[in-house]
Amino acid sequence: MAIGRRSLGLAAIAGTLAAPSLAQGIGGPLILYTSQLEPDAAQTVEAFRRRHPGVTVEWIRAGTGQIMTRLRAEIAAGQPRPDVLLLADGLTFESLRAEGRLRASPEVATAGTPADQVDAGRAYFGTKLITTGIMHHARAPFAPRRWEDLLQPRARNQVAMPSPAVSGAAAIHVTALVQNPALGWDYVEKLVRNGVQARGGNGPVMQAVAGAERAFGIAIDYLPIREQRNGAPVRFVFPEDGVSAITEPAAILSTTRNAPAAIAFIDFLLGREGQELASRQGFLPIDPEVAPPPGFPDPRSIRIMPFDAARAAREQEEILRRFAQLIGG
Repeated sequence: MAIGRRSLGLAAIAGTLAAPSLAQGIGGPLILYTSQLEPDAAQTVEAFRRRHPGVTVEWIRAGTGQIMTRLRAEIAAGQPRPDVLLLADGLTFESLRAEGRLRASPEVATAGTPADQVDAGRAYFGTKLITTGIMHHARAPFAPRRWEDLLQPRARNQVAMPSPAVSGAAAIHVTALVQNPALGWDYVEKLVRNGVQARGGNGPVMQAVAGAERAFGIAIDYLPIREQRNGAPVRFVFPEDGVSAITEPAAILSTTRNAPAAIAFIDFLLGREGQELASRQGFLPIDPEVAPPPGFPDPRSIRIMPFDAARAAREQEEILRRFAQLIGG
């Protein structure tokens, strides 16, 4: 996937630099690197600029891995460009935080963001919830309610999941299972013995279940919920014993050249307007007081599995190596 570069308001740079937003006293250029889908990134940036017309936003979007490759090259050259990162999951930010690459930002207004979705040092901030749960075909032999249900004989060789080597959400999910004392490696090994099949990304899992090739899938929430609304014969379940989640965190680099605009951008993402925009885009807002998209339950009813991002950053390579050995054996 090519890295896309966009700039909004470049024609007005000269005026922008001279005339910051009168409402907030914020102006100047802001560079954003993001893994958001391109239409979502465009909507987010445009909504922010309506609130802060004195800020000129240049944004570059690509997959998280591609963004990090680019950023690492810039850091090695001594010229990191972005002011703000808006990427898939907290693990991406853990190594940057440990290296001192992120700016601790106590000034950010977290609004209704739950405390456990904000880094303790306020170096990065969750902006939405993208959970991994269980999808099933409308004619599956049963409707799962808990993760252990996928170990039933009726689910043998009927479960697909994304490969953790391909999907960041799947990597987080396997790590969350391993960290969960009620599940752990014992559950993962039983799931593999019951015939779970790794299928690349979430899209192929969606296709396998919607096409009745598999009765069950482990997948991110918004794909099956959206496709069910469009008539696909699939259902999505938030397991009673918890879902894993990525939170598409945002962070300000320690090398930012426009901290006030960067803070304002994250304030916008976490504030009511930004959270309602995320909901309209089809994602669960990080703020449980903001109404979810159609087809989603009340966010307060969803149980999120505990996840230690710092521990995961230390252990994930070994976890993924062991999982690859299991699934390939």
